[in-house]
Amino acid sequence: MMRLLNRLAVKRLKSGKGGPKVVLLLTTTGRKSGLLRQTPLQFEVVDGEYVLGSARGLEADWVQNILACPQVMVEVGGRQFAATAEVLTDAGKIADFFMLRLQRHPLMMRMMYLMEGLPLNPVRADFEKLAASKVVVVLRLEE
Repeated sequence: MMRLLNRLAVKRLKSGKGGPKVVLLLTTTGRKSGLLRQTPLQFEVVDGEYVLGSARGLEADWVQNILACPQVMVEVGGRQFAATAEVLTDAGKIADFFMLRLQRHPLMMRMMYLMEGLPLNPVRADFEKLAASKVVVVLRLEE
């Protein structure tokens, strides 16, 4: 189901119809096939860098592709640029990201966190516990 939804989101983003202002299109190189793989992902801009969270943690295919080849392409807001991706597993940094997302998008993120089993009003300890199975990816623009 997710693959179908991703294909539809990629098609919509590529058509110029755009999508939510929180979604970018990440192109990675397949770790096994060597083919380019496109994945629509929610993001936040933090200190001028694009930051992505992986709901599936290290198991996500796009994260595995980044670990094999951190050079990626990004399309967002009509712009396309090359970036180097870094996978972060530090629970404190991941918890910070979760808290920032909750602050910026309270309704959407509260619903997502509820689906992850967090309480309605999570505290930092809840985010740190959740962070144990997640990763955050930072995209640094190449100059």
